[in-house]
Amino acid sequence: MPQGSGWTENVLVKRLLFTLLALLVFRFGVHIPVPGIDAKELALFASQQGAGLLKIFNMFSGGALSHFSIFSLAVMPYISASIIIQLMTVVVPSLEQMQKEGGVGRQKITRITRSLSVLLALVQAYLLSAGLEASRGPNGGMIVLDPGLSFRLMSCVLMAAGSCFVMWLGEQITDKGIGNGISLLIFAGIVAYLPSSANTIIEMVKQNSGALLGALGIVAFALLLVFAVTFFEQSYRKVPIHYAKRLVGKRVMSAQATHLPLKVNMAGIMAAIFASTILAVPATFLSFGSAAGNVWLADFLPGHWLYNAVFVVLGMFFSFFYASIVFKSDDVAENLKKQNAYIPGVRPGSETAEALDTVVTRLTFAGAIYMNLIVVVPSLIGSAFSQQMTFGGTSLLIVVGVGLEAIRQVRAQLATQKYDFLIFPSQSRDTTTANNDTRL
Repeated sequence: MPQGSGWTENVLVKRLLFTLLALLVFRFGVHIPVPGIDAKELALFASQQGAGLLKIFNMFSGGALSHFSIFSLAVMPYISASIIIQLMTVVVPSLEQMQKEGGVGRQKITRITRSLSVLLALVQAYLLSAGLEASRGPNGGMIVLDPGLSFRLMSCVLMAAGSCFVMWLGEQITDKGIGNGISLLIFAGIVAYLPSSANTIIEMVKQNSGALLGALGIVAFALLLVFAVTFFEQSYRKVPIHYAKRLVGKRVMSAQATHLPLKVNMAGIMAAIFASTILAVPATFLSFGSAAGNVWLADFLPGHWLYNAVFVVLGMFFSFFYASIVFKSDDVAENLKKQNAYIPGVRPGSETAEALDTVVTRLTFAGAIYMNLIVVVPSLIGSAFSQQMTFGGTSLLIVVGVGLEAIRQVRAQLATQKYDFLIFPSQSRDTTTANNDTRL
């Protein structure tokens, strides 16, 4: 089937090229700074910010904040708005009703999230610009060359506009490219750190030949974490489903046996992102101030016991919260009942919903433990051996999770387009012939 395969590859290649082009545009914008900044003083100041919201911004934006770029906020306002809106759907009846309206309701919630994202972008941009005005570099030099209201307003407009553009770019990737656009932009920002992380390890070995064993240990541990994340992200629990004999149109469908796949980690990377974002807030105040007089606040820095303990609690909460959003056991049980399907040994209806709730609760608990271990264990090992882990657990979860999702979508595109060729062979053949004629 050479013609079909050429047509399939043509459509997929266009999507892949669009995704790569959008990511290149994002990376180009990372290096466009906001005017009025002393680049050298900012670079020295950014190198000293070991934790906090600044580090989260810098990681998700691919180093844009270290340049005080127009893309410094990246998708962080959108993530913050998503957290707020999803939490409000539980307590605000109108939002909960929108969520139940299907596609139309989701579009309304998306518009509300976008509007809130713009407002948060303006607030976060103002706070960042005001914080930099009040800060000094390690040498005592001013980071902002001409501080004042005009600089703050200019920074707010440029960074909020940049954040809106990044948000729009992510939606375009979702529609015309491969994978979830927002997740891919975060993925690109984190991957941009890989060369510097590798260079840090190489320099460590060059300066101390005895550190070679430690460097190999870090690489081996990272590979072990990648294997663990890959295994759990592709793990499913198969719930057996039986279909009784049923009449579909004028045809009698015989009894069938299949299964309902339930993912172990239903929350995916979102629980880790939400927990990290919330915990970064107190650490940000410490970044601009001093924690010497407050031991409790100092323990909120990554690697400390209080930070890890609160992260575990937040990680568990957001795992169950997000699982309750993406999987509605009552709706699934109702759909199974309408299709004359049932779980063996369980009555259709409410008992099926309760059985699915039990399975999902156990899976979510196991997935939350796995997610917390992936994020907390590298931090504990780094603290125990006084070694800075160049690639954190949250970053690893995002990179591997987004990569696996992109691969799944590529495979789905290939399968869909091959089926389209089988159903509409003449149309696919004409498209391929036209493309060949155009090239000639």
